[in-house]
Amino acid sequence: MLLLILIACNAVPAGSAAQADPWAAPLRGSWVRTGPAATGDVVLASHDSGVEIVVGAAENLNVRQAAAFLAGDIETISGYRPPIVSTPTTGRTSIRLATVGNGPLPAAIDAAALRGQWESYRVVTAPRTVWLVGSNPRGTAFAAYTLSERLGVDPLYLWTGYVPEHRDPLVLKGIRFAQGPPTFRYRGFFHDDEDILPRPFDARGYPLQTGDVPLAWYRRFFETALRLRMNMVAPYVRVHRRFEVQQLASDWGLYYTSHHYDILVSNPFGLTTFNLAAERGVRPDYDWFSNRDGLLTFWRGGVAENHNLDVIWPVGLRNTSDRAYTWPEGTTDADKARVFREVIGLETGMVRDALPPGRAALFHFTMYSEMLELYRRDPAAFGLPDDVVIVWPDDNDGHMRGLPTDLGRWKHGVYYHLAYLGGNLSKQTTHTVAPETIAGEFQRIVQARATEYMLVNVSELRDYVMGARMIADITWNASAVYASPDPASRFVAWWTQEYFAPAAASARAAYDRYDALLDTPDKLWYASEAVQNLIERLWRRVTGQPFTPFNADTLAVLQARSGRLDSALTMAAEAETAMTAGQQRFFSVDVGLGQRIDARQTRAALKLADALRAPDSTAMWRLVREALPPLEQLEADFARAEYPPFDRWYHETWIRAGLQRNNPHRAYVELRAFIASDGRSRLQPPPGFGQPPAAAGANPAVRTP
Repeated sequence: MLLLILIACNAVPAGSAAQADPWAAPLRGSWVRTGPAATGDVVLASHDSGVEIVVGAAENLNVRQAAAFLAGDIETISGYRPPIVSTPTTGRTSIRLATVGNGPLPAAIDAAALRGQWESYRVVTAPRTVWLVGSNPRGTAFAAYTLSERLGVDPLYLWTGYVPEHRDPLVLKGIRFAQGPPTFRYRGFFHDDEDILPRPFDARGYPLQTGDVPLAWYRRFFETALRLRMNMVAPYVRVHRRFEVQQLASDWGLYYTSHHYDILVSNPFGLTTFNLAAERGVRPDYDWFSNRDGLLTFWRGGVAENHNLDVIWPVGLRNTSDRAYTWPEGTTDADKARVFREVIGLETGMVRDALPPGRAALFHFTMYSEMLELYRRDPAAFGLPDDVVIVWPDDNDGHMRGLPTDLGRWKHGVYYHLAYLGGNLSKQTTHTVAPETIAGEFQRIVQARATEYMLVNVSELRDYVMGARMIADITWNASAVYASPDPASRFVAWWTQEYFAPAAASARAAYDRYDALLDTPDKLWYASEAVQNLIERLWRRVTGQPFTPFNADTLAVLQARSGRLDSALTMAAEAETAMTAGQQRFFSVDVGLGQRIDARQTRAALKLADALRAPDSTAMWRLVREALPPLEQLEADFARAEYPPFDRWYHETWIRAGLQRNNPHRAYVELRAFIASDGRSRLQPPPGFGQPPAAAGANPAVRTP
């Protein structure tokens, strides 16, 4: 039954080959001829000359942008940059980007099979010609991005730093490649909780929460999404929005959308923060019952600003920040459903009225947090219009809270988290959602046919690229991914071969150890909390106050983890010996940094535990001071990971501030302050201090909705 569902979701047009397992073999450079050119090959560049790229006048802006990226990629590989022209030059070799319906195509393309498909494409070589043909403009662009990867360009190069092998001449093998439509229709990244990206700094030295992020960073986000064949982006939450950002996304071929409380992309967060209520002439009261017309006018502002772009419009009713809507006391579920029915009807109506002719209205209703249970109690009461996609959330930690058991008359999708901010599930420094979790949950999603929409929270992306690539591949070719057993293992094997050959086997072992050790977010601050707990007890000892012994269970967990972490870091270091400098740099962040955070802080905590048990003050202070070097090493680890363009990437911010558990510098700052005061003072811990932390990963039930 599962196989039938998958095939239905990712059908391949008649006359083309079924899609191959995307993780069966290395991809980068796999279409490049390394020896003498063979019959049917196409020479793309040789000795400062080569092909031209032909993009007809009828092609969309996103196709032109894909051509520009392709020209730059060929230059990066060969040193020769192809010109982009609108008509082919007689007698010259060319790469032709063409969308079905925009002109004649060779018979080998089988345009009839492509016509009407969603984002399908072909890459076909002919004598002195490479055809990149899409069923629609996005399909055409994806053909170009596929060619770039097969020529040697890493789709994640902006984050991995990988540089393709130089090729002169650059020869493309004879190719007949057919890509059917993706399993998931809309697929995209959500860049949430922006705290790192450069912008003006506030009085604390943190990037200003409401400042302007340079356009260059959005270009990086959007280029990466496109190279992974995503077609949607939710680019921001709390930073200052600029129309040029969503315009850029739309021009490059990405649907612009947003999160669950950004109704009609009107930016409720900016109601007062960015003075949007005043700009739109309404009272800043986000209250449907007392300011109904004001809310409608405010939402209409989002429609007016963006109606000429490709948008998937969020609908519903939540608060101006990531909180539930505040209902009047005594409001029943039936009353709430009635309000939602009215609100969503008005929201969808105002969009339909505003869109220009020929632009389809697309909506999503994301059932985040409290919305899921409210909807589940009586789905029919919401009366959602047929063209609203119902989006099901995970638990903020990669496990689906719910999926449809009956599709009804609606299409369904999912909202997923690789990154998250909030409570004990915060993931803001490194990745903790394992490939095994991703593979299993997306198999459930596909089985439930919730494949119309997929938005994944990746925050600022750098620390989540492995999971992002895995999800991108699944959402395109779920049938191929799940046709063979153990997709998670196959993906990790492919990933390590693609990025770390010839050290693939040892890198694979290191990733497996990483996933076993950092399988829940709290592992990253468990030892830091222990350090804080121990400093409190040591302060009491120094100042002559009563204190209790350190929790024995916590100590046992730290001791066990210390040995496992040391072994894992030794394994990672051995893997690096067979890697290039570029591979080492990426590996040291993607695998090494999270383990170093845990290991260094664990080692410091164990020294402080020994200090607390020391028989006299001299021995105690010797052990306290011995706890500091591992944390100083960690500060150096962060500095090494902040190479350009990732300057200040792990510095303190409004998310990673002070004594918050998200701050990976917390243990270092607290211990240094304690030593500097000779133990007479300590930085004040947050409320609720005094209870030893539970064993790391022991409380999965605490997952926030």
